Amino acid sequence: MRWYAQWLECCARECGNIPKSLYERVRGAVEHTGARRGLAQSTLQTYGSWAGRYAIWVGDAKKVMDTQNAREWLTYLVEQQEVSYATQKQALNALAFFFKEVCGMSEVDLGVKFRKRTRHIPTVLSTREVFRLIEKMEPRYKLAVELQYGSGLRLKELLNLRIKDVDLERQTLTVRQGKGKKDRVTVLPEVLLEKLLKQRESVRALYLMDREKEAPGVFIPPALARKMPNAGTSWQWFWVFPNGKEAIDPVTGVKRRHHVHDAVYSKYLKQAAEAAGIEKRVSSHVLRHSFATHLLENGTDLRTIQDLLGHADVATTEIYTHLTKKVGGTGVRSPLGATLQ
Repeated sequence: MRWYAQWLECCARECGNIPKSLYERVRGAVEHTGARRGLAQSTLQTYGSWAGRYAIWVGDAKKVMDTQNAREWLTYLVEQQEVSYATQKQALNALAFFFKEVCGMSEVDLGVKFRKRTRHIPTVLSTREVFRLIEKMEPRYKLAVELQYGSGLRLKELLNLRIKDVDLERQTLTVRQGKGKKDRVTVLPEVLLEKLLKQRESVRALYLMDREKEAPGVFIPPALARKMPNAGTSWQWFWVFPNGKEAIDPVTGVKRRHHVHDAVYSKYLKQAAEAAGIEKRVSSHVLRHSFATHLLENGTDLRTIQDLLGHADVATTEIYTHLTKKVGGTGVRSPLGATLQ
């Protein structure tokens, strides 16, 4: 416990302040350790938040390190809060990281029986709904919507695109460090080549403006930045969809140009869906689901779709067989039409 307290205090000093509450101390320790392990910023925040919530529930610095209390809290989330399966796994992973990496425990058994995962059918737009959505989208983000649907990208994969990742001549798009830290190549719609060329010219002007005023380069992963110190200021690493204004980097505190913010993009996408009269819950991921479903309806085989989406298991891709116009691809029609005739 003495080592644990000293560790928390050391983390606080490096952050420039001494946290007061147990929540702040535990969360700070998790985020600091996660940063040293190279975890993504979003993962740091998620793990830190869950560990902090656990600390509040326990309410005592000594009891926080007792795995029995962790098991009871996870059981509470499942039985009393009735959180989703994904949320249960998120909380479990956060506490496992806390006990192993922060507390230094070699083996951690949190043995909690989770609720059975509910199978959800994804929302899919028709081709007409996709076109209506694109027409109503804010002009600044219309190309982003077209590219996300046309290439089947996740939101972060879309916004993290760099100039070097878009090959207009070969009509391919390379996704770097996608889900599972895997790279993949996907299709680049031919109809977007001219638009992407104009986007590149527009972005080039913004890039040159940043270089003229000697602004800090764009964000580069720390390990790569050490290996290639000039990558952040190179044209190849510039964003395909940069933000119009510079902002403070939450990790380094440096004011630099980031890509379009995911919350801003999602806000305009939701507004476009409402303006298009689409009576479905539309999120950016719906475009990815629609991409896969429409490919399947047009005769593309599941194995190819799996590669384009970057799924580790073809079973994940098989969900789209239930979303085609003719359910399951069997061509079965309801008997009601023949009955009414």
